[in-house]
Amino acid sequence: MTSAKLPDQCETMTDVRAGVDQVDSELVALLVRRFAYMDAAARIKTDRSTVRDEARKAEVLDNVAREAAAAGLEPNRLRAVWNELVEQSIAYEAVQWDRLRANS
Repeated sequence: MTSAKLPDQCETMTDVRAGVDQVDSELVALLVRRFAYMDAAARIKTDRSTVRDEARKAEVLDNVAREAAAAGLEPNRLRAVWNELVEQSIAYEAVQWDRLRANS
């Protein structure tokens, strides 16, 4: 795959779209890795009630908001994106937890 231009090097919408497509592909690879950690959590946790951990969720969202602000992005916008990511991660982990114990 050819490397897309950096944002400040884009001269056309084709350049912009190629960059966005490349970033999306990279994000999917990172999300595959993130969800693999949810697989590990489902395997490690012995009590299904610990799949949802509101304190940990708050910590993750606070970390993202802090990093977003430090990078000059709007913290609440990224917090909203990550809130959905965390909720989907929790739902995925719950399904995996149940699946792993279905035959026990």
